[in-house]
Amino acid sequence: QVQLVESGGGLVQAGGSLRLSCAASGSIFSINTMGWYRQAPGKQRELVAGITSGGSTNYADSVKGRFTISRDNAKNTVYLQMNSLKPEDTAVYYCNADLRTWSSGLYDYWGQGTQVTVSS
Repeated sequence: QVQLVESGGGLVQAGGSLRLSCAASGSIFSINTMGWYRQAPGKQRELVAGITSGGSTNYADSVKGRFTISRDNAKNTVYLQMNSLKPEDTAVYYCNADLRTWSSGLYDYWGQGTQVTVSS
């Protein structure tokens, strides 16, 4: 059994900052890529940022220069530092992890989502 638990969402004014955290727990053998996705009302879920176990990162063009993804492999935790937030960043943010458990192969796991609302 694997759980991804997100925290850190909330309401912030435009130009402000938030830091999201996502901790993976359970019978985890190894974690490959971890990432953050978001879904705004009426829109498809989109990749915001991803990070490999080696620390290589990729970002959506819309967040480059404003968001920073990082991870602590010892804690199975991924972070998303969001600066200079804009109203269009408003969405439910989901954590994703591509991982192996002690009893299964490589699977995708998702967190329950955390709401980020940016007011203008």
